[in-house]
Amino acid sequence: MNIQQLYYAVAIAEAGTFSRAAERLYIAQPSLTNAIKELEREVGIRIFYRNGKGAAPTPEGVEFLTYARTVCSQFDVLRDRYAGEGTSVKRKFCVSAQHYSFAVRAFVDLVKEYGAREYEFAFRETETRRVVDDVARMKSEVGILFLSDFNRTALTRIFRAEGISFHPLTACSASVYLWRGHPLAGEASISFDQLKGYPCLAFEQREGESFYFAEEILSTRDYPQIIRAADRATMLNLMVGLLGFTLCSGITCDELNGTDFLTVPFRDDGENPNSVMEIGWISRDGAALTDIGEAYIARVKTVLGVRE
Repeated sequence: MNIQQLYYAVAIAEAGTFSRAAERLYIAQPSLTNAIKELEREVGIRIFYRNGKGAAPTPEGVEFLTYARTVCSQFDVLRDRYAGEGTSVKRKFCVSAQHYSFAVRAFVDLVKEYGAREYEFAFRETETRRVVDDVARMKSEVGILFLSDFNRTALTRIFRAEGISFHPLTACSASVYLWRGHPLAGEASISFDQLKGYPCLAFEQREGESFYFAEEILSTRDYPQIIRAADRATMLNLMVGLLGFTLCSGITCDELNGTDFLTVPFRDDGENPNSVMEIGWISRDGAALTDIGEAYIARVKTVLGVRE
């Protein structure tokens, strides 16, 4: 077993297929396949299931890849520190998250401090299921999402199946997010009845996905109008153009979204009770965060005002 084989295994887990991994590694696929077969023979376990859709880690492979990823990360640090000038290779750090401006703000602070010369950074603001998939397949070290009474059972079952741990950060009740020019913007709180005349805005999820993956709290309510958007910029434009609203955590970052939008507490009633969002981060079971991963979570806590 050598470090190159470990890099190959991690690359396959991140790419999801042998062919895509071979392209990214600039090697022939048969060479990559042979290297993994030899590695599996040496360690005495099957690391990947192979089928027509790609390659997925076996249960034994998940544990092996957790160690392999740590070894590769530490080897990168060693190489960067002691390799000759001009031979440094950037370390990678990626986060996948639901559409949260606080997660982006923490990422911005991280990049500013560490600089993009030493690291290759990536931030994927995406659908709920893809956040889980990215962490499960080691495309991202950290995922950011929320649990509630509505989705907790379904998502916890998926976490267990994928070998993922959820780490809570903070909890908050629902708020209404809307444009400052909205007729309801001056209210101290907003009820469901007051919102019936305006379109509810929601982020798209992958076609055919369970409604448990909705990013919006209180997503089971019967809204007269629902308009879906794929990104945060479009969502904000629809708030202005259509006087739309969305239900969120109430945690916003004016530095990124500007001051043209605000949150108002959602006022519940007997038929429309409020709910609690437990925002947290996910990681692979048993996988210790890298130094940069720990630094990112620390910055998320700072933005959220979470005390240790």
